[in-house]
Amino acid sequence: MKFHPLFIALVVSLGGFLFGFDMGIISGVTEIAGPQFNLTDVQKGWVTSSPTFAAMFAMFAAGALSNMLGRKPLLVAIAILYAASAVWSALAGGYVSLFLARMIGGVAFGAALIIAPTYIAEISMAKNRGKLVSIQQLNIVLGFFAAFLSNWYLNGMSETGAGGITKDNVWRWMLGVEAFPAILYLLFLFLVPRSPRWLFTRGRTAEGHAVLQQMHGAEAGDEEAAAIRKSIDAAAGVVRDGYLELFNPKLGFVLMVGLLIGILQQSTGINAVFFYATGIFKQTGIGDNAAFFSGVLLSMTNLAFTVVAILLIDRLGRRPLMLAGIGGIAVSLLVCSLAFSQAKYQLTEDNLTVLREKGDSLEPADFQALSRLADQEFDSDVSFKRKMKETLGDKVYGMNEGVILELAVRGLNAKLVLGGILAFIACFAFSLGPVMWVMLSELYPNRIRGVAIGVIGFVNSFTAWVVTQVWPWELSNLGAATSFLIFGCIAVGGFFLLFFILPETKGRTLEELEAELVK
Repeated sequence: MKFHPLFIALVVSLGGFLFGFDMGIISGVTEIAGPQFNLTDVQKGWVTSSPTFAAMFAMFAAGALSNMLGRKPLLVAIAILYAASAVWSALAGGYVSLFLARMIGGVAFGAALIIAPTYIAEISMAKNRGKLVSIQQLNIVLGFFAAFLSNWYLNGMSETGAGGITKDNVWRWMLGVEAFPAILYLLFLFLVPRSPRWLFTRGRTAEGHAVLQQMHGAEAGDEEAAAIRKSIDAAAGVVRDGYLELFNPKLGFVLMVGLLIGILQQSTGINAVFFYATGIFKQTGIGDNAAFFSGVLLSMTNLAFTVVAILLIDRLGRRPLMLAGIGGIAVSLLVCSLAFSQAKYQLTEDNLTVLREKGDSLEPADFQALSRLADQEFDSDVSFKRKMKETLGDKVYGMNEGVILELAVRGLNAKLVLGGILAFIACFAFSLGPVMWVMLSELYPNRIRGVAIGVIGFVNSFTAWVVTQVWPWELSNLGAATSFLIFGCIAVGGFFLLFFILPETKGRTLEELEAELVK
């Protein structure tokens, strides 16, 4: 059977599509299910971040498991877990069941984020490895786009009650549709071979050699096989194929680089923006429907600039894209901080008249309480939202937050915030998003690649979990301006660190990079 590397990369990276879909979907779900279940900031953070929490443990174990069992069997298990999580999430009866169902999905996408780029790097040649590994990130952003588009479309249907979709059950539809791409992923996985480099490390050299020839042709396959054998022979008796090998001083530099970019990718706030995009856009006062549609713009930007990364990564190299991207991220986040710092909040009697028409579940007593606050100006989103929650209660305010902010916000340039966030997404999409996974797949020796990426993935996912879990509290207690300022300062520091230590890995085989970087 003839295998084409591009087809294999597209199939294997469908796990990335499901990861992106899950991340994008929850942005709309929490805005609806949160008030419905009367979730606290901590509970809302857990429902959103629980997949990331589970993912960090899955990442830690996935590399070692894939080294023992192979990449393909774990990918099949991942597809099954994705489907199970989607169905259970859609049927969840409360906070606990929704939390647990999403944890199952977290195990799936945590393992997928480690195994897919590892597998794709191992079936690629040096000349196209960057493009093929970047397909994982392309599928992630396609998943984001599909999720935000799905949320926007389903939210529109809930406004009219079309198809039995209502404001009460629309979030279940949002979560449940993920089962369909998960089942397709499972079916397509039966069409891909085992990783040839994994087969070589397990002594199944004839089988691995045959796969290489089927993918790259006889001559190129023979050359790849010879390079892999040479690398394995050189490491014989030295490399221990396990977690202990990560403490080998020879790996000190590449481990430090990997940990830095793994932490930096998430500590600049990408998950906070994606997971809570609808809520962030609501805070600018543009209204519920526009907030959902802004998520579509965000995902389109992500998609467009991921394509830019794929086109440039094997031409310009990894280092220029990373430095340009992290510099742009820093500027974009600081612009968002500046825009939010200029906002004022005030409800007038005219606003309350409009609110009577647009509000959801507001009682006459609520309007009486709000009337006592009429014409009182608030200097920050923190003080305004705190007063609204004291006046209306968390649940009622949560159900009406979009329209209240739309009426109350003053002096905030919503276009500047939108531009800053879109610029942040664009810069992330051609740098930290795809380039991190490409570099992680290149930096480590064949026999411990899965373990090394798994450990760094654990740290990356832990950082993502902290950011996602803390964001609702951060937004409620520090405000949007301070929160974006923190992320911007982290990005500035990251730029200077990468400038001094980041190597270039373009155009060299995995075995050449091992000889050069693992001293």
